[in-house]
Amino acid sequence: MTEIQALLSALDVFSRAPDKSALENANAWLQDFQHSPEAWSTCNVLLLSPDAPPAAKLFAAQTFRSKVTYDLHQVDPSNLLPLRDTLVTALQSYHTGPKTIITQLCLAISGLALQLPSWDNPLQTMIEGFGQNPATVPVLLQFLAVLPEELAGNTRIPVTDDDYRERSAKILTANSKQVLDLLSMYIQASGVTLSVQNQIFNCLRNWFVAGEMDMQSFAKSPLFAFAFQALASDELFDSAVDVICELIHETQEIDDNMSVIEQIVPRVISLKAQIEKEKDDPDKIKGYARIFAEAGETYRLLLLQHTDTFYPIVEAIGQCSAYPDLDIVPITFPFWMRLAQTIGKKPSVSPVFIEAYTALMGVVIRHLHFPPDLASMTGQEADNFRSFRHVMGDTLKDCCYVLGTDTCLLSAYTLITTALSRPPQAISWQEIEAPLFAMRSMGAEVDPADTNAVPKIMDLIPSLPTHPRVRYAALLIISRYTEWINQHPEYIAYQLEYVSTGFQDSDSEVSAAAGQALKYLCQDCKQHLIDFLPTLHTFLSTTGTKLAQDDRRQVYEAIAYVISAMPMEKAAESLRTFSLDILSQIHNVAAKTTPVTKQELKEIGNGLENLEVMLHVVGPFGDQLPAACQSSCTEAWSVFDVFTSKFAFDYDTAERTTRVLRHGITLFGPSALPVAPSVLNRMVVSFETTGFSAFLWIAGKIVGRFGNEEDTNLRNAFRVLYERSTSKLVSLLQSKDPRDIPDVLEDYVQLLLQLVDVAPDVFFQSPAFPLAFRATMAALTLIHSDLVFASLDLFRSIFTHDSLSPSAPASPKFPIYAAAITGVVEKEGYEFVGYLLNGIVADFPEDATSTVVTIFRSISLLWSSQLVSWLPPILQNLPSASAPTQAKQQFLVEVTNAINLGQFDKVKYSILNLHRASRKARDRRRVGPLGSD
Repeated sequence: MTEIQALLSALDVFSRAPDKSALENANAWLQDFQHSPEAWSTCNVLLLSPDAPPAAKLFAAQTFRSKVTYDLHQVDPSNLLPLRDTLVTALQSYHTGPKTIITQLCLAISGLALQLPSWDNPLQTMIEGFGQNPATVPVLLQFLAVLPEELAGNTRIPVTDDDYRERSAKILTANSKQVLDLLSMYIQASGVTLSVQNQIFNCLRNWFVAGEMDMQSFAKSPLFAFAFQALASDELFDSAVDVICELIHETQEIDDNMSVIEQIVPRVISLKAQIEKEKDDPDKIKGYARIFAEAGETYRLLLLQHTDTFYPIVEAIGQCSAYPDLDIVPITFPFWMRLAQTIGKKPSVSPVFIEAYTALMGVVIRHLHFPPDLASMTGQEADNFRSFRHVMGDTLKDCCYVLGTDTCLLSAYTLITTALSRPPQAISWQEIEAPLFAMRSMGAEVDPADTNAVPKIMDLIPSLPTHPRVRYAALLIISRYTEWINQHPEYIAYQLEYVSTGFQDSDSEVSAAAGQALKYLCQDCKQHLIDFLPTLHTFLSTTGTKLAQDDRRQVYEAIAYVISAMPMEKAAESLRTFSLDILSQIHNVAAKTTPVTKQELKEIGNGLENLEVMLHVVGPFGDQLPAACQSSCTEAWSVFDVFTSKFAFDYDTAERTTRVLRHGITLFGPSALPVAPSVLNRMVVSFETTGFSAFLWIAGKIVGRFGNEEDTNLRNAFRVLYERSTSKLVSLLQSKDPRDIPDVLEDYVQLLLQLVDVAPDVFFQSPAFPLAFRATMAALTLIHSDLVFASLDLFRSIFTHDSLSPSAPASPKFPIYAAAITGVVEKEGYEFVGYLLNGIVADFPEDATSTVVTIFRSISLLWSSQLVSWLPPILQNLPSASAPTQAKQQFLVEVTNAINLGQFDKVKYSILNLHRASRKARDRRRVGPLGSD
């Protein structure tokens, strides 16, 4: 089969969309083809063949673009100018389309121009070839549009920074005046079409973005006036808006561009009347909003210096902010934010800006109103609106910055009190809820010492309507104002009462807000709430049982914050009181002789979650436990031991139990040492029974915490844990794909990392070591960054262990360790190196390279001859799509030379070069073979 036939066959696979395997094979073949030197000539034939299918022609054009970016070194220097001619000729033959092929060829020619200094003036060549014939002018405009984008944006083109600056200046900067004149000529040409005018605007915009258009020259050209005139055309409106926005942006160096700004600003201000005129066309208003917002941001210093002249722009932006379409409103927000920041640095604020931000605050609060009928919104619309409310809340903070927080809060407060002054039937919940939301948003700006606005708000809350949305908003205000409440504790009792009522609301969001409010009250006001702890305990015993679990958990978290503020002995007693409630539930369930229901197990899981959050907040007591906790560790473990033995089979229960044990270890510290062997033994049995990773996870935490303790029972428990968990994992890997148990593998490897660090005698001397090494190799095949990092860290600890270094201090056990490592490497080294190199050219995380270098250097130093014999077949098996043949050959030569010359540090550069080549190949795969860029 000829190259062209094979290519057409591979492309045909995509058109028929067969099974995944066939697609992958075809894609791999196409990628290999794109790498090959033969692709140049083959694609040229396809591109110019009248019989080639459209997909093949597009692929050929894309391949030219790709090869100009990556493979120009394959072309003999004497053939580079002929290559240019080939691409230009192809572009001429496709001047009628399709546009996708024109674009790809223009990109290819642009990339070639950057890399071909012997092509003296690419722009002139293209203008002469395409600029004289009206039929080919659209092709020239497309080239001029993509040229600055490709030169600035395609960072994969291999040129140095100096060469880029020099070549870019010659291609773009030196020709910008000619391009401006050319576009000016075309815009005024007789018979010019709207399509061409849009192309001219697109081209202009890209040259603006690239910073290659002189503003003074542009302002004198007919394009300047035409850009504003084109706003009257529906077909040109969007393109004209783009150009005007970029024009304004490019005049941000105000002193240098003042003469241009003096021409821009009157034209922009004259557009203000269009807001009212086009109010029924959101697309038009959006375009005008972009222009006004860009002008406001760019000229905000001039707004302050020459307010009378520029203030109409502020008024226009205010009108856009007030527009009912919430897709348009946020366009104005960056302006208000930056202007507020600028005003905030001034000693005084002009009354007109006070007026503008006062109006803005009213506008934003109106936008915060939910629609009268919430059912009219889809779920997605409701989520989007709620998200956008928080964005609007940030703009309210900008208002606070200019007007002062007190002023803003009192304005929102007045809106509520005015509404409440009317008969209840005349009040909508929206007009209460929106100002409350505004108060919540502005809460971050509140001074905790305020005695003016905030007390009025706090006094208002109990009298608010009981509508769920209103109560929800009020509870979240309490959450936001807890720092203020801490300095005004006389409000705590009232707020607690309001929060307690919130828990009784049938609306789940209200009770969730009550939980959040209680959490932050207890967190920020914990010193003042110690006396309320019995009340909170009673609340849990009564109302707490009726709460949803999420709310109940927040109550326990809140209580824990109060406990954490108590003196140690009292804190221990309180923690014991609340914990015993949960432990007694666990004990009762574990002691049952009849089967436990799913609901009972769920309730126990909830209790474990509550206990976990309490222990997490309270944290450790230190090395010396309070008297109330002296016997608690043994007592608690006796409950958990029985419970775990009976219910380890339930995944959720196992997860929650082990998380509680983790916090228990932290809480009890050294006092947990006596029970640690028993805990480890229970975790081993549970893992053997279930295969759940949680039991390995907690075992690793215990090894890390007590690994340095010289306790015979504990060291024996380590050994049993290591050998039996390894045996279980090997059994799992025999029946499951590693991809099915990444969590188990990760927690197993983390356990090994603890063992090799604190118990190397257990780790290396056990017969489990070879099995552990092989099991960890399996982890390197998974695309899980944390697992790969952990596995590589373990292998680095093994291959760089002091026992392998002749210069390390002597240790009686080092020869044993070294012999164990050597035995494993002799058996597994070939496969292990294969995993390493596969990972470095494929799916290892970017930051893993340095660890691979360390491991590989150690192997090359200690197992030199074996490595040299292993590498050829390993490299042969690496996929060429990820590791090009040339890169593999270069790697083999570099490693062999480094070993033969004893220059082992140079192994680093061979790994880095291979990784760089594979990354380049990956980048190429993202672009092609059937990419669209």
